[in-house]
Amino acid sequence: MAKKTAKKKAPAKKAATTKKAATKKAAATKKKAPAKKKAAEPKKKKPRSRAAKEIRLKAYWGVFNQSLRRIALFEFSERKLADKKAQELSKSGKSPHFVQPVKEAIEG
Repeated sequence: MAKKTAKKKAPAKKAATTKKAATKKAAATKKKAPAKKKAAEPKKKKPRSRAAKEIRLKAYWGVFNQSLRRIALFEFSERKLADKKAQELSKSGKSPHFVQPVKEAIEG
């Protein structure tokens, strides 16, 4: 059997790490000279932002098929006509149709 020999670690590495720690502490304790103030700089002007345009919406009743394709559009006060149109299309076609509120932007 071979004998195991223990290798000694070099003490120079420990000394190097303690030197780094000592220099950090010394740097932290030193006071920095106060910075000189510059001449008063004029304030920068902010660019004017435009007011956001109000987008007005109007409500309608839309008749849609099963794949969410709009088939017909009715005024909001004409809900009964929209329901009637959806029933007619459901009876005659293969897919069911339904009524859903739709909001669209108004120009002006």
